[in-house]
Amino acid sequence: MSPFNENFKVWRNGKFIPWGEANLHIASHVVHYGSSIFEGFRAYGTTKGTAIFRMQAHIKRLYNSCKIYRMEIPYSQEQFNQAVIDTVEINSLNECYVRPIVFRGYGTLGVDPFPNPVECAILVWEWGKYLGEDALVNGVDVRISSWNRMAPNTFPALAKAGANYMNSQLIKMEAKLEGYKEGIALNVDGYVCEGSGENVFVVQDGVIYTPPLSSMILPGITRDCVMKLANENDFPVIERVIPREMLYIADEVFFSGSAAEITPVRSIDKIEVNKGKRGAITQKLQDDFFAYIRGERADTYNWLTYLYSLNNS
Repeated sequence: MSPFNENFKVWRNGKFIPWGEANLHIASHVVHYGSSIFEGFRAYGTTKGTAIFRMQAHIKRLYNSCKIYRMEIPYSQEQFNQAVIDTVEINSLNECYVRPIVFRGYGTLGVDPFPNPVECAILVWEWGKYLGEDALVNGVDVRISSWNRMAPNTFPALAKAGANYMNSQLIKMEAKLEGYKEGIALNVDGYVCEGSGENVFVVQDGVIYTPPLSSMILPGITRDCVMKLANENDFPVIERVIPREMLYIADEVFFSGSAAEITPVRSIDKIEVNKGKRGAITQKLQDDFFAYIRGERADTYNWLTYLYSLNNS
């Protein structure tokens, strides 16, 4: 069943249009050359009403990604933040997934992107648990992908670009066709990188390890949340290169991401992690994370943007 609703409104280039009219020309540069930058984050129904989680951080990363690809957004970050708020509000969604996207539109064809206009859009929809409703408790089975992540100085891993996700699709399809929920890619040096759409954490002897940015990972916003929440609990967090075999002997392994949230890994290449059960550190971080996004704890990091006009309607 499609999560999309034809009655939804899409923000596009400063105006709201009906969902069914949010189209683009087949000759648009993005269709042929993958010239898009996007973000994904969630609005949650909290104890105080609807709030968007880490919106400012995601929009900042959107602008940084566009800067890398020389795509100038014709709006300030403050204007784009407000457009996100307006899009959630006009669609009257208590909880939703938010997808801002910036892309090269219809102009000329050819690798050179500069003659094509930079277009912006924001869409929202209701999206459940990315890796399955029971995954947060029971975990997921994953495999090490045969596909590596991009090599340094090829595709910029710090940019959340649509073209990068062709690699992600290969990782995801391979895993799915072989009966796994997700894949973990290695970098070109053979060290752990990330999932198709998630960052990876490994727990060993009470210490949390995660690959550094130099391992060609996306600087995840939820990854940042996990690291801050771990520090609150005095769980040591070390960014270091992680050999593949460390996954097999880890006490716990979990994914993080705006879509996946914090999801435990149950097995890797059919080797069970923590006897196939969610670990104590993973569960504690989940508990703290979900307490935060539900508004059950003080917003000490200013991660929540409350939609007061929607909440007071």
